[in-house]
Amino acid sequence: MALANIVSAFGLAGAAGLNAYIPLLIVAVLGRAQVIHLTEPFDVLTSWWVIGALVILLIVEVVIDKAPGADHINDAIQTFVRPTAGAILFAANAGIVRDASPALALVVGLLLAFGVHAAKATARPVVNATTFGLGAPAISVVEDATSAIASLLAVYAPALLVVFVALVIFAGYKVYSRIKRNRAAGVVQ
Repeated sequence: MALANIVSAFGLAGAAGLNAYIPLLIVAVLGRAQVIHLTEPFDVLTSWWVIGALVILLIVEVVIDKAPGADHINDAIQTFVRPTAGAILFAANAGIVRDASPALALVVGLLLAFGVHAAKATARPVVNATTFGLGAPAISVVEDATSAIASLLAVYAPALLVVFVALVIFAGYKVYSRIKRNRAAGVVQ
């Protein structure tokens, strides 16, 4: 159970690096439905006003992140939001806080979400430049879907989350290798 909690915490924090509001909303709704148990002070996520605010913020994020140019401004703002969400989600995972320092849990979640966010924010300008902005909506949908799938797997099937993350990393590596190979050959994407 402790290992599953750790995998869940890592999965939720990593998913927050892609989209802060998807894993926060999933955890808030599942907490509200009493599918998962959130301890104090994280149980505040289950209040209707927090859930409502998360829905509004998610809608804004989803719309803005699809627009080339606006997505860069959004990523700059989210540099502070996503790591914070990752820290909260990592620390909120029941079992983690009891077995380790809450400060350590917050720092690990913050660093993990920031790392994922930094990779996303670094890759997005390349995607926009190589596709003349046409790739922004598509890659944003992939990021949102990845965040949602990772969040749900983190809660319901942590072992499958490990497989999912490995597949995402492998797919990312293959895409990166292809782009690098095409650039070296002088092929324009």
